[in-house]
Parts: sequence; C-alpha cells; structure tokens
Amino acid sequence: MTEHVDVIVVGAGISGIGTGYHLQARCPDRTYMILEGRAAMGGTWDLFRYPGIRSDSDMHTLGFAFHPWTAAKSIADGPSIRAYVEETAREYGIDRKIRYGHHVKSAAWSTEDARWTVEATGPDGPVTLTCNFLSMCAGYYNYAKAYSPEFDGADSFAGRIVHPQFWPEDLDYSGKRVVVIGSGATAVTLVPTMAQTAAHVTMLQRSPTYIVARPGEDRVANWLRGKLPSKAAYGITRWKNVLMGMFFYRLARKKPAKVKERMIGMVRDHLGPDYDVATHFTPRYNPWDQRVCLVPDGDLFAAINAGNASIVTDTIARITPDGIRLDSGKDLPADVIVTATGLELQLMSGVAFSLDGQPIELAGRLQYKGMMFDGVPNLSSTFGYTNASWTLKADLTAIYMCRLLNTMTKRGLRQATPYNDDPTMKSESFLDFTSGYVQRAAASLPTQGERKPWKLNQNYALDVLALKFGSIDDAMRFSNPGRSKDGRSTDAGTLQTA
Repeated sequence: MTEHVDVIVVGAGISGIGTGYHLQARCPDRTYMILEGRAAMGGTWDLFRYPGIRSDSDMHTLGFAFHPWTAAKSIADGPSIRAYVEETAREYGIDRKIRYGHHVKSAAWSTEDARWTVEATGPDGPVTLTCNFLSMCAGYYNYAKAYSPEFDGADSFAGRIVHPQFWPEDLDYSGKRVVVIGSGATAVTLVPTMAQTAAHVTMLQRSPTYIVARPGEDRVANWLRGKLPSKAAYGITRWKNVLMGMFFYRLARKKPAKVKERMIGMVRDHLGPDYDVATHFTPRYNPWDQRVCLVPDGDLFAAINAGNASIVTDTIARITPDGIRLDSGKDLPADVIVTATGLELQLMSGVAFSLDGQPIELAGRLQYKGMMFDGVPNLSSTFGYTNASWTLKADLTAIYMCRLLNTMTKRGLRQATPYNDDPTMKSESFLDFTSGYVQRAAASLPTQGERKPWKLNQNYALDVLALKFGSIDDAMRFSNPGRSKDGRSTDAGTLQTA
C-alpha cells in the first residue's frame, strides 16, 4: 500500500525543520513527514564544508524564532549552525519525522482525489507516497551542480582547481599560493581563512562587490542574555536586528548615492588612504541591487593589511600551467585555484509537477504571497528574503501554511487554489536582483504581480501582518473535489473570494 500523510515537507534544512515545528505546534491533528535527499539534515550547512564557512546574516534572525540562539557569536561558523539545527530537531522530536536518502523526482496532483502523489528515489529504490498538502523547503540552488564557467587552458594547470560547493577533504593549501576567483559571500569568507596558512591568497574579481565589516559578536544580545530569560533576550535582539536591517535597506533604496559613499568610506577607513578603493571596492551598481557581503570583525581587511591576501580586479584570458593569465597581460602564479563563481539556481529541487495529468509550468507563473502559485492547489514553496535573513520569511511561510490548513479543516474543504482572475495583471521578476545566478536563471523563474497578494513585500514587518494576521481568503479558491455518481471528477462547493 502507498503510504499517506497529511503533509509532506521536502528538505530537512533550516526551512524544513522550522516547518516541521510549526506543523506540530499549530496543526497537531495533521500527520507529516520530511523527505531529505541527502544522508543528513542541515541543508546548506551540511553541504558546504569549505574553510571558514559561516553565516552572512546574524544568528538572531537566521536562527529559529521558537528556539533561541544562545552562543556568543552572532556571525556563526557552519559547524555551529549545523549543530544548532540538529539540536533543534532533536529537542522537538522533528528528527523522527525525517526520511533520509529520499530524493523527490515528481509530484502529481489529482483533483479527483484531492491529493499529491509523490515519486521519490529512496535508499532501496523507487518510493511512492501521497499527501494532501505539499510543502517545498528544498532551497534555491542545485546541490548536485554548481556554476563553474569553462576557462581556456584549465586542463593544463599543474595544481588543483576546486569549487567551494564540493570541497575536497584532502586539499592541503598550507604554504601554497592560492587564487580565489569571485567576489561574493563565499570568496570573502575563503580568502581571510585560507590566508592564515597559505603562502598568499589572491581574490581575483571581475568587478567589485559591496563589503561591510560587522562585529562577530552582538554586544547588546550578549548583555541582554545576562539580564533576561533567554527567550525574552532573543526576541528583543531579533526585532532589534530586523528593524535595523529594514532601516538600512530602505535608506539604501531611497538614497543610494549617499549610502554608497558611506559604505566605500568605511572600507577606506579599514584599508587606509593609499589603498586603491576606487578600483577594488567600488561597485558599478547601487547598494542592494545585489546582496551586500559581510566580513565579521573586518577579517578580510585585516588579511589585506597584513600582506597575507590581496585583491586583483581583472578578467581571465586563460589558465596556464603555473596560474592565471589575465586580459591585462599580467600573470597570477597559483598552486591552487578556487572557483567561487557561484551557484546554479534551481527552485524546488527540480521536481516535475503535474496537475491532473498535465505538466505544471512554473516559469512565468504568478506567485501568490511569495509562497504559492496561481492555479496550483495545495502547494507551498519556501523562498527566503534576499535583503534579510532567509529564516525570517521561511518562518512566516510555515505559519501561513498552517493557517491555511486549519481554515480548510474548519470549513471542511480539501483544496485551496490561489487564482488570479484579472487578465490585465502585469507581471515582473519576483527576484529584483542583478546577481549573476539570478540573471542566468531568469527565464525559468516564476513571476510576481503588480499588486497584492501577487506582489512580494520583501519587508518582514509587512509580511508579519500579511501572513500571520492577514486574510486567508484573498484571491484564494477553496473547494471540495470528489467524484460524481457517474464517476466523473467534480469540484463541488467552490468558494471564491477576491
């Protein structure tokens, strides 16, 4: 017999564990399981093992709202975050709901049965499961494949070329010359960490990124924790950091020139007046057109000042046996090349969805409240903020899903389908980012509308009002599908409110 549960959650990273908690706390009458394709929980924090791996958001907002982060470090290392996720899952019994080694391949919705049939590859072969509601918490990128452009001459390189997503355990770079290609969050993490033991580390960037130094510890949070119960201290710190982040983001969008000047000025304060900040730390775009990189305690700047690391802004002509030949004609000697060139965007783990036997095309489809899709029933997808911590939005997505499930139970209805009945609704990209990984995948992404509930807020305070307390009925069709006497599918009891 095919196993059935009320809710299947796909992914056992931060989003999946958080969703499991909210299902237990808010929908205790619902059964659920979590399908995880890998052999361990943690998602990103279990996959990435490169030197210095850490959060690029503070743990008081990246952590779970219901389980306080109590360590002194606010900007935490990967192993600590992984241990925190595992501890949370154990404490609330969520770990007992996880099926490891279950990679979901397809999900087919049947209106007649009002359920999803999920096909997965398990440790012992194909597995078929069914559920009433499907929650996709599989992240936003391809775990099996990273973005790594082909460089001419790569085969001739005498050293090793590695990508951070697949870091080899046996790589010894101590005393060696390292070139890290890239200028994003991964690169600015790798460079100061590798510089501690390498002969020298060069960060080779095609163009600069905004980089901001921030203390690795939150002194206010640590002070509050000594004065108040942990949950109260954590809650206050969480909202402090949320409001500060919202303030600086709004300021950056409202006065980009002023914010840009200040951010570059802070870099100059770290590196001194003689450093070429204009070339290496002055982006061509406005703040928050791409995600801002965080360096805790200014570690990147310290490595540069110590002479252990340097930045080169140029483009690659080819890889040579001894390093990298640049288009400027300069040669960068290297024993190890790290291609921190980015991710391959992949929404909902590449699962093939269908509705009553017809494929569901998500590319270009309107998103509903940043978590569901126009015309697709009983399916939610978790996608965190681009301008704040991922978990803030993941938490609200799970809360809204639970509200929706409880509403359906109360009304005795089995199907909830977001539906746009305005043919004049204009659509736009739901990711307003110029980052390379977003632009490369633009054609495969869903869209957002020009007004609520089809337009994203990208604002935590507004989303708290909309998802935690707002209407469940706006642009949502609730129905009770089934079979008529002659055996045909029916959709009796349809309720539509706009």
